Amino acid sequence: MIKRALVVGGANGIGLSIATELALRQSVEKVYIVDKSAVAEEFMNPKFESFLFDLTQKDYSIFDKFHDIDTLMITAGFGRLALFKDIDEEMISLSFNVNTIPVMRIVKHFYTKLASQEDFYCGVMVSIAGFMSSPFFSVYAATKAALRIFIESVNVELLKGGSPNQILNVSPGSLKGTSFSNGKTDLNVTAPMAQAIINEMEKKNDIYIPQYEEVFKHVLNRYQEDFRKEGAHSYDYKLETGRVK
Repeated sequence: MIKRALVVGGANGIGLSIATELALRQSVEKVYIVDKSAVAEEFMNPKFESFLFDLTQKDYSIFDKFHDIDTLMITAGFGRLALFKDIDEEMISLSFNVNTIPVMRIVKHFYTKLASQEDFYCGVMVSIAGFMSSPFFSVYAATKAALRIFIESVNVELLKGGSPNQILNVSPGSLKGTSFSNGKTDLNVTAPMAQAIINEMEKKNDIYIPQYEEVFKHVLNRYQEDFRKEGAHSYDYKLETGRVK
């Protein structure tokens, strides 16, 4: 049973939605939120305790203070649709320094909890882009592909070490009602997804791809059959649907 949770990147979007859904549970005593932005007053909850922190900082000792948590959810990250030729070199480093390396560092801080016999629930927002080539998302997809392999590898270590815990890889396509790609957070829209993610964490599953049977099973099968053709299809799809301005 979840009692105390830490949501990294929980000030908006799906992170805020997960934090809110957890706080609505009677059994949950506290939800810590670590984000570079403060939680807006309209979204505040008495169970929230917010900490301002930029994941690009060197000193991660802030995470040592959350020794009482039994749940860790990492949702921080960003991506912008653009061809690789139009991406600044600085953006390449920043993308990995926000999307990928912080997850590894934070998991390292809580590895003892993950590897123990005590229940510890952990999830990371990855992306379906981490499973296939994604034109206009080349750097973002690379940051997420690295995360996917990291999570899979650590999960094997946990399993072989005798721990009952696993890291949940949450890999959706685009999510409505979030602030990703400059959208606006709408908790009414994101609530069902947040609830589903929490449920998958509690089951200690290692992967959750929303709309897998309806959409992504077929997409991934096409990718496995001919990754070049599916990559070209993805390129055209982004242009045709107006995702690329």
